[in-house]
Amino acid sequence: MPPVTVRVPAKVNLYLGVGKRRRDGYHELANVFQAVSLYDEVTAAPGPGLSVRVRGDQAKLVPTDSSNLALRAAALLAETTGVDAAVRLTINKAIPIEGGMAGGSADAAGALLACDELWGTGVGRDTLLRLGASLGADVPFALTGGTALGTERGDRLTPVLARGTYDWVLALADGGLSTAAVYAELDRQRADRVFPEPGVSEALMSALRAGDPAALGRALTNDLGPAALQLRPALARTIEAGLDLGVLGAVISGSGATCAFLCPSEEEAIRVAAALAGAGVCRSTRRVHGPVPGARIVDEADRP
Repeated sequence: MPPVTVRVPAKVNLYLGVGKRRRDGYHELANVFQAVSLYDEVTAAPGPGLSVRVRGDQAKLVPTDSSNLALRAAALLAETTGVDAAVRLTINKAIPIEGGMAGGSADAAGALLACDELWGTGVGRDTLLRLGASLGADVPFALTGGTALGTERGDRLTPVLARGTYDWVLALADGGLSTAAVYAELDRQRADRVFPEPGVSEALMSALRAGDPAALGRALTNDLGPAALQLRPALARTIEAGLDLGVLGAVISGSGATCAFLCPSEEEAIRVAAALAGAGVCRSTRRVHGPVPGARIVDEADRP
């Protein structure tokens, strides 16, 4: 059996409304995702038992034991389908670790799709989405991509009409932020206040339907932003630097620590990325566009 490689995109949270904490420990969310052109690649090859190796940016920060989400995904698919859990996974990382861009979830989605193809289990899209949701709230979106609204834990997805293509600059932070720590800080900041069930912003949805980058930039929202800034005050300097460059909008993606800047064109994105990199307010920058499809099997002909 030849190896199978799956390419999986990162995500930017265009809107993240956070409601009350649920009994299962998650929070009620209204979460508008957009998949962007920053990818991890997960390769599944025949091998004895379950193993994973990680290459690329920040590879040393990714666990390779049983806590690795891609390994857990492979084991879950094997258990569900009754096949022998034997695969050697290789993850080529580009999505930042603890960057609020669902890198771990992307790798889980990649492992599910790659192992399904390698083992010939043919479980179908609905089963992959269900298994993904049991691994993490962001895994189903990594499988589907595009632009979508996630409700409940963020894993109940509804496609969102988004006209046009959007140009982003990502400012990658020097160090990540724990999702659990950011949510805990948000709960601390809110103390005993009662929050209603979160709802999606009509201004943001209208901007996406119209394909209006300027309106979208004004509507970018993240309820986790104050908690991320409390834990990592330096992100405020990054956001301020981007706004000073005249971007259409800025947002901390997910729980951070990546800052995403919406630009009016590819040419402006080139300028902003270079300026932010030179300003010393982030570890590095990436220019990306969205929306892009979710996890896809690739071959050598698809590679740039």
